[in-house]
Amino acid sequence: MVREEIRKEYTVTIGIECHVQFKTKTKLFSGADNDAREAAPNTLVNHIDFGLPGALPVLNKEAVRLACRAAFALGSEPQKFSKFDRKHYFYPDLPMGYQITQYDEPIVLGGSVEIEVDGQKKTIGITRAHMEADAGKSTHPNGADYSLVDLNRAGTPLLEIVSEPDMRSSTEAKAYAKELYLRMKYADVSYANLYYGNMRFDVNVSVSKTGQLGTRTETKNLNSFRSIEKAVEYEVARQIEVLEKGGSIVQETRGWDDGGQKTFSQRTKEDAHDYRYMPDPDLPPIVLEQSYIDEIKANMPPMPDDYRRILVGIGIDAKTASDIIAVPETAMTVTRVYEASSAELAKRVAFWMLQPQSDDEIADLAANVQVPDKYLVALAQMVQDNKLSSTGAKEVFAYMMRTGGEPSALAEEMNLLQVSDEGEIAKIVEQVLAENEKAASDVRGGEMKAIGFLVGQVMKLSKGKANPSLATDLIKKQLGL
Repeated sequence: MVREEIRKEYTVTIGIECHVQFKTKTKLFSGADNDAREAAPNTLVNHIDFGLPGALPVLNKEAVRLACRAAFALGSEPQKFSKFDRKHYFYPDLPMGYQITQYDEPIVLGGSVEIEVDGQKKTIGITRAHMEADAGKSTHPNGADYSLVDLNRAGTPLLEIVSEPDMRSSTEAKAYAKELYLRMKYADVSYANLYYGNMRFDVNVSVSKTGQLGTRTETKNLNSFRSIEKAVEYEVARQIEVLEKGGSIVQETRGWDDGGQKTFSQRTKEDAHDYRYMPDPDLPPIVLEQSYIDEIKANMPPMPDDYRRILVGIGIDAKTASDIIAVPETAMTVTRVYEASSAELAKRVAFWMLQPQSDDEIADLAANVQVPDKYLVALAQMVQDNKLSSTGAKEVFAYMMRTGGEPSALAEEMNLLQVSDEGEIAKIVEQVLAENEKAASDVRGGEMKAIGFLVGQVMKLSKGKANPSLATDLIKKQLGL
């Protein structure tokens, strides 16, 4: 463990390469299915993915469109001219002996992502983003002296987003990865499911006392925000310890042991010249018309920052706004409710959507029926009109998300509608005061805390149906206050 005073002597530099899997139906250059989540090994492969002699790649038009959307989501715009190159290396899960990627003329140049850490905003630059076909997957069974190769992912369409080395801490790296995830989700270019590897992160870390860039290591294939944070923390501490003992850092590729919470050496890191890049002779350049780019830009959906401005503008605090934005469907729903009603009603709906009451309800909300926005507005209005208590409204909300029913009908069916009949509640208040003379006396004597107990007794006798605000007023009235 590196002491904090030693840690402060070093400048930490972090850059991240993120591989985003496009949500296309087929692969980047073949007609094989792009969804390998539950598929048996080597079942989603054709002659192009196998790299058979004479097999010619055909570019997926939808992947180009999604790359253009990603460009705008990254604060950039697609290049009118880009091309594909061959990146040569030899590994069992790369049957062609090269990867089709983009080298010196990628589809995206520049851009930025703004993050916020401890209340401070920071801009992380984007160097480039390029399209490429994924390799397959090698597995190494425990105790076996062989490896297995699954080519289902070979040819999967990816966008590799390369950041500038602008991050200085594990917290910043985690915040950047989260924001990148949200932008790809909101731009609707990827399912962005980290569990299934729809987004994977390679983290480059170096430390230096001179202020210059140190020798970097690259920890590959991280697929959770926590593993990014922990891998950076471990690698910073490891590199400082090596340097403090008089050693030197080796430029290498490292893996992440999630169980041991540490990185481990995999292989020495290659430089660009080792890959012998060359233009792919089988693929023509991508040439985009300005009208094509303009049409994509015009149809871009709102991004996370757009929703942040709306949510904070209606009085939702930054932390709650972040929780809402973490689920795009929630942010969109709350925004639509606000536009159709008021800030107060939208905040109430946001509160309900953020707080499922049980595991069963979480499952229901994940596979819920499509509840019309007007029903959400109506339910929130019922609380504002004192027709339904906050607790009762949460119950109706959970039931409504399962059934899609109309809120007032559900509230009546569940016997949750509040009683606002003054005469009826007055009788209950009279009974409560008669049965609780000491509490009534305390209230008369100025102990207003006791009024909460009396209201509770009214609610109990009315089986939760009395309007608590009206009950409070009637208690004061009958006590002559």
